[in-house]
Amino acid sequence: MNPSGDISASASPSPTPSPSRSYPLSEAPRTIPAVREHTAERGPGWRPRDGYRVVVGDGELADEGRLIAGELGLAYAGERGDRRAGDVRLTLGGGAGAGPESYTMTVRGGGVEISGPSDAGVFYGTRTLKQEVRDGGTAPEGVVRDEPAKAQRGLMLDIARKHFTASWIEDRVRELGDLKFNQLGLHFSDDQGFRIESDSHPEVVSEQRLSKAEVRRIVDLAAERHITVVPEIDSPGHLGAVIAAHPELQLRDAAGQAARGAVDISRADAATIVDELLDEYAGLFPGGQWHLGGDEYRALTVADPEASYPQLAAAARKRFGSGATVADLATGWLNDRAETVRGHGRTPRAWNDGFYRDASVRAAEDIQVAYWTGKEIGARQPAEYLGAGRKVVNYNDEFLYYVLGEPQTFVYPTGQRIYEQWTPRVLRGTEAVAERYDGQILGGSFAVWCDLAGAQTQDQVAAGIRLPLRATVQKLWDPDAPELSWAQFRRLADRLG
Repeated sequence: MNPSGDISASASPSPTPSPSRSYPLSEAPRTIPAVREHTAERGPGWRPRDGYRVVVGDGELADEGRLIAGELGLAYAGERGDRRAGDVRLTLGGGAGAGPESYTMTVRGGGVEISGPSDAGVFYGTRTLKQEVRDGGTAPEGVVRDEPAKAQRGLMLDIARKHFTASWIEDRVRELGDLKFNQLGLHFSDDQGFRIESDSHPEVVSEQRLSKAEVRRIVDLAAERHITVVPEIDSPGHLGAVIAAHPELQLRDAAGQAARGAVDISRADAATIVDELLDEYAGLFPGGQWHLGGDEYRALTVADPEASYPQLAAAARKRFGSGATVADLATGWLNDRAETVRGHGRTPRAWNDGFYRDASVRAAEDIQVAYWTGKEIGARQPAEYLGAGRKVVNYNDEFLYYVLGEPQTFVYPTGQRIYEQWTPRVLRGTEAVAERYDGQILGGSFAVWCDLAGAQTQDQVAAGIRLPLRATVQKLWDPDAPELSWAQFRRLADRLG
């Protein structure tokens, strides 16, 4: 990345020929995701050359300017009002009604101007330019107007069951940024491990873990690329690593049998330790989203939870009244954890099977539904959540779940299947929900789960998710049928790297 400096005395490059009718009409750029609109013009287009510079119209765009200058081998000249041949100019501003992540890129007269209503939009414009000129390519003359269909475009990594190195995660952040993803989920606590250093409860942390310094570097790198890191401490199930250090918290049935990974939510000290961890990590992850988990609580996978877990039934009645059930108590737990993260300015989400149909206590309205499956006990059709007005994020396990070792009925998802069959409205199975619900579907997330952690190495995971990630973001950016065939899209992905 080139440092900022005063290059005003450097010689201007030879002027690029002005557009004329001797040039054919330009063709739309080929990028991933594809740009949504391109107005063709006649002209030579633009490609980087020695002596060209990147300038910004606002100091807020300095990070974006320095990044693209370094990537393209150009000089970063900072805020400048003068214009030179070959300039790449980044500016803030946008037309009425343009979304916050929209941008306009104009290639004309030998220069490039990228503008957007926010620095995120301008950043995405620089990603388009970077792809266009890769390996000696030319940014085509004309005007690109582009914006995503969905506001949440994510990759979730299960770093609890398998330790991934910080450098590997940083590589994924760079990859996500270039593809215009804007979220990275980190599921860092589960039965098999707790993978981030803790000051409040060091006893729960696994030997293989990320240090807080490493996480801060990941978070900072992500922020530079307009990616929010979404942490998840799943509860009240999937807490085996915490229970290993605090066995007194483990849920047991009437016969004394332990429920794997589940804490006893009738105990106040179970809530205390989870809240202390949530409070601690709120300072490490500054983004606006938080995943609370809430799925697969084993007390609610038996035929008669009240008979099997009388202590939970008693706690439910004490808190919510004589007719209350274990599902009511579990919903109360979810709402309490939502209140904890809400106190840090976070918007909570939870897995869809953590919302219970028959509970009289209702999950707080602002908890987003992370819809992943229709296979779990109690899982309901997406239309039930959408019809109740809830906002949903698509994690459809039929298309978007990359489960190491392919246990149960899982198979590794293919980019082709996502590209040809999935859209954000396909929340469960292969059927799309009604179009009237589209506005409640906030976006989607591809997910890497490490159930059989040794089944693949880090490098194999990166290779395995490469094409599925590109297909996923294409459909989140524009859910309409793509212009390119799968074979064409794959060749483009191979060319762009």
